[in-house]
Amino acid sequence: MTKPIFIFSDQLLSYKFSNHHPFNPLRFHLTYELLKETGILSDEQIVQPRKATDEEIMLVHNEDYVNAIKKAGQGQLPKSQESSFGLNTDDTPIFENMHDASAWLVGATLTATEQVFEGKTNKALSLGGGLHHGFRGRASGFCIYNDSSIAIEYMKRKYNARVLYIDTDAHHGDGVQWAFYDDPDVCTFSIHETGRYLFPGTGNVSEKGAGKGYGYSFNLPVDAFTEDDSWIPLLEEAIEEIVRFFKPDVIISQNGVDAHYWDPLTHLSLTMKSYRKIPELVNRAADRYTEGRWIAVGGGGYDIWRVVPRAWSLIWAEMNGLDLQGSLPESWLKRWQEKSAIELPTLWDDVPDLYPNIPRKQEICDKNQVMLKRALQHIRNEKKSV
Repeated sequence: MTKPIFIFSDQLLSYKFSNHHPFNPLRFHLTYELLKETGILSDEQIVQPRKATDEEIMLVHNEDYVNAIKKAGQGQLPKSQESSFGLNTDDTPIFENMHDASAWLVGATLTATEQVFEGKTNKALSLGGGLHHGFRGRASGFCIYNDSSIAIEYMKRKYNARVLYIDTDAHHGDGVQWAFYDDPDVCTFSIHETGRYLFPGTGNVSEKGAGKGYGYSFNLPVDAFTEDDSWIPLLEEAIEEIVRFFKPDVIISQNGVDAHYWDPLTHLSLTMKSYRKIPELVNRAADRYTEGRWIAVGGGGYDIWRVVPRAWSLIWAEMNGLDLQGSLPESWLKRWQEKSAIELPTLWDDVPDLYPNIPRKQEICDKNQVMLKRALQHIRNEKKSV
């Protein structure tokens, strides 16, 4: 049995907009250090990424856009062109050598893909990836190149794969959805906070695909303040029905962890209970339906001290069949508490009374169940007609 692969190098930490931007690569480094000091990440499981070529990036992105990113990173893109490429906004400011930094992240996800399809492993984790808001010709929401979309197109062309994309970020996985909206060989499923309150404002349950791809796009927008007790049953039911319906060759999951109660940019109320369950459900689906083929990428997550390292570590633990319980390593806590402005949690799990009771809990659960029924309606109708 092959061991899971962890994609990492210092080049992946160069995707940094500024010292004050919420998308901070330090969270990846914190996770790496936590896994090493926990003793569950061995050197033999770490694979160095390669840098994606322009041709690979242009499997999804326009040539004009790639050239604009190169120029922007060298300070050569005219200001009059910045907005048309989604650049120099508050979300996605220009930074030095942004093309190279982005190409390394894409290359990391492609490396994970190659490791899986070339038989080196059946599970690979590329936490630098998950930039799901990037469009063909425009940056958006902290995302320059859409590594997941590129990897999916790469898998289709090189390995003739039928791909299921599962996105559990609090924000809708819009870039990936629209890239494959009319493609019957790619199924996208995004569970996210409703766009009524949150960027990018899309991901309505009615967005089901177009043309030959109609019926292969699934969206489950949940209400603000959704908790574990609603999220977990929704996700479990949705993944089981979608994977059985679509019958993929591989699963790629985007693991944004910004639906946690502590996240400063969203309005959901998940705890580590959900971040244990998410990789468990995806892993179970992969083992049952794709011969174990599972590529996991990172994504959002803006409480970089208390949430991201623990939640992302649980993905790696699940891939390796390990159960992280009890306390975090003392050495890790001591080193990073000195640098953190907030008190770090000492346990893998959150305390039971992390936040006050939410008075609308049952109403929220009921609304979410209605959304689930609508999201899966055409699958269930198909079952009835057989």
